Amino acid sequence: MQIVILDGYCVNPGDVDWGPLRALGTVSVYDRTHPDMVAQRLRGADAVFVNKVKLNRDAIFGARQLKFIGVLATGYDVVDTAAARERGIIVTNVPAYSTEAVAQHAIALLLGLCQHVEYHSALVHQGAWTAQPDFSWFETAPILLDGKTMGIVGCGRIGSRVAKIADALGMHVLGVNPHEKPRFAGEYVSLDTLLQESDIISLHCPAKADTVGLIRRDTIAKMKDGVLLVNTSRGSLISETDVCEALASGKLAGYAADVASEEPIKLRNPLMRAKNCIITSHYAWTPKPMRQKIIDVSAENLAAYLAGKPINVVG
Repeated sequence: MQIVILDGYCVNPGDVDWGPLRALGTVSVYDRTHPDMVAQRLRGADAVFVNKVKLNRDAIFGARQLKFIGVLATGYDVVDTAAARERGIIVTNVPAYSTEAVAQHAIALLLGLCQHVEYHSALVHQGAWTAQPDFSWFETAPILLDGKTMGIVGCGRIGSRVAKIADALGMHVLGVNPHEKPRFAGEYVSLDTLLQESDIISLHCPAKADTVGLIRRDTIAKMKDGVLLVNTSRGSLISETDVCEALASGKLAGYAADVASEEPIKLRNPLMRAKNCIITSHYAWTPKPMRQKIIDVSAENLAAYLAGKPINVVG
C-alpha cells in the first residue's frame, strides 16, 4: 500500500514515530505541501494523511488510486467529504486526542491574564525588584480566581475538563451547549445568562454556522464590565475587531487566545496591537504524547479500514 503524508511536520518535527503507519505500507512523508503540488504527490497513493492541507473535489477526483483519507486531527473541514463519498473513499479523523493538553493551555492562558508572571519576571530580571525598598513588590496586582464565575461555551470533553479545573480553583462554573457524554462540574444556563453572569468566559466549541462570530459587539455588550475572555477553539468564533474595541474601552479586561482568524497570524491582525492581549501560536495540542497519539490512532484507523471494519469515519 502506498501511503502519503502531505503535511507531517507539525505533528512530527522529528521527535515522535511514524512507525505504526510504516508497518502498514510504503510511506512518503512531506513536511509541507503547496496546493499546486497536491495532485502530483497523490499520484499512485492508496491512502493519504493530511492535517491542514486541503483536499478539494479536484484533488479527490484526480487521485484515481486513492481509497482512504486520514485527517491527522479532529476537525475535518479540510476535506471535501461529499466528493469523497461520491468516490467511495473513506475519511477518518482522530477524536479527542488533546483534551488534557488543550484544557491545560486554556487554564495557562487564564493564569497568564491573572498573574502577569512573565511580565513581572522580566521586570525582576531588569532589576526592578532589586531597586525596591520592600521585600514584596508588584506593578500589576494579580486577580484572584477563587469565588469568580467562569462561563464555558461548549461543554464537550475539553470544556468539561476546563470546568473541572475551574471548580478545583474555587470558581462557580456555568455552561452552555451541553454534551451528553462528559460529566460537567457546573450549572447549565442559557447563553444570555452565561454572558451576563460570568467573570471569565472560555470558548470550547467548533466553528459552525451558529458559533462563527459568536463573540461580537452585541454579545460583548451583554457581558459584565471587566470580563476575561479565553479562546482555545477557533479564531472565527470572535470578531477580532470588536474584541479589540472592547479591550481598548475596558469592557473586556483581557483576551487570551491560542488561535486567530488567519494562521499563522498576520501582522495586520488588530489583536497584534491590542492591549491586555495574550496570543500563542496554536500549539495547545502539541505535547509529545498527544502528537504520538495522533499517529497511533491514524494507524489504527487505516488498519481497521484494511480489515474491512473502518472506525472513526467522518463526513
